[in-house]
Amino acid sequence: MAKRENVVVSKSIDFALRIISFCEILEKERKFVVANQLLKSGTSIGANIHEAQNAESRADFIHKVKIALKELEEVKYWLTLCKKAESYPFEAVLMDNVNELGLICIKL
Repeated sequence: MAKRENVVVSKSIDFALRIISFCEILEKERKFVVANQLLKSGTSIGANIHEAQNAESRADFIHKVKIALKELEEVKYWLTLCKKAESYPFEAVLMDNVNELGLICIKL
């Protein structure tokens, strides 16, 4: 029997890879502080979702997903700053991706 794809894990990894690429753009434009914060929070989402897959209990699972949701909110903050700051690049698809991940995590 084939193992079913875990959509939230796959989407969180894809999102982390997009965040890494975007942070490289920020770094090329010397936006180091935002790049660093966005890289940490953007990759932490997937790390926590990944950890939740092997939670010790239902409460542990919920806790890890809630941490991922907090990181999602932080990513939204940094992306909003990029969107509103005239001298920063912004990729709207990242905001769409983070909102989609948030909706999936809320339903877990």
